Amino acid sequence: MKLQKRNAYPLQGKTVLITGVSRRAGIGYAIAKQCAAYGASIMIQHFRTHDEEQEWGADHLEAVIAGIQQEMTPRAQFGHYHSNFLQEDSAETLIKTVVKEHDAIDGIVCNHARSGGDGPLGNLTAQMLDNHWKVNTRSSVLLAQAFAEQYDPTRGRGKIIFMTSGQRQGPMPGEVAYALAKGALADITLTLADQLADQNICVNTVNPGPVNTGYLNDQLWEETRTKFPFDRFGEPEDPARLISWLLTEEASWITGQIMNTEGGFARWRS
Repeated sequence: MKLQKRNAYPLQGKTVLITGVSRRAGIGYAIAKQCAAYGASIMIQHFRTHDEEQEWGADHLEAVIAGIQQEMTPRAQFGHYHSNFLQEDSAETLIKTVVKEHDAIDGIVCNHARSGGDGPLGNLTAQMLDNHWKVNTRSSVLLAQAFAEQYDPTRGRGKIIFMTSGQRQGPMPGEVAYALAKGALADITLTLADQLADQNICVNTVNPGPVNTGYLNDQLWEETRTKFPFDRFGEPEDPARLISWLLTEEASWITGQIMNTEGGFARWRS
């Protein structure tokens, strides 16, 4: 058996782009901090306008940036970019801009998501469906395409990580457009992984499960606590640890997978 000692900074020398990083309570922020602690150069995308429309509101971008930079190693670089993924060329433009300024990208995490503006069957409109498709699905696939076009396979194993939701684990009442758009990413994972293996790129998708990013409250906890065997909701750091590891060379034999990090969340339990 060939053993390998673990590198204290397993992402040192790598550049990682993480989308949807605009709130300190968010999963993207936790991913960025963990990747920074692993030694990566961190590039983040944000679109605070979406947060401003949600119940939880927007965060202070300066505080988000400072929190990430606090974890970074001395030679790592940082960049942040405002992008609206409703726009057709935004994904390609983002990748090209980051590559122009920082030479290359070794991994991307499509963490961004459109929430709200949704409903059950009977309340849906074409605009609802289109907006979720454009932001949650179309932009993620176009980011993957642009990433693959710029990637140099001699740099090591490239990594693409999509984010799905729990639509395969149970129903998502009132979120037809969201579940549909996020489900498409799970269903395309194996096809893209097969194609991009020839370019030395892994493709995986992560379902973070119920994570308290500001929308879960005490009332919801009392209504659902019996469904969580570890007696808590998920925290952003839970999926962040898995995702950060998937970006390392240690996880280079894993591709085409849909991974659930739900802490044993049992939807069926009353």
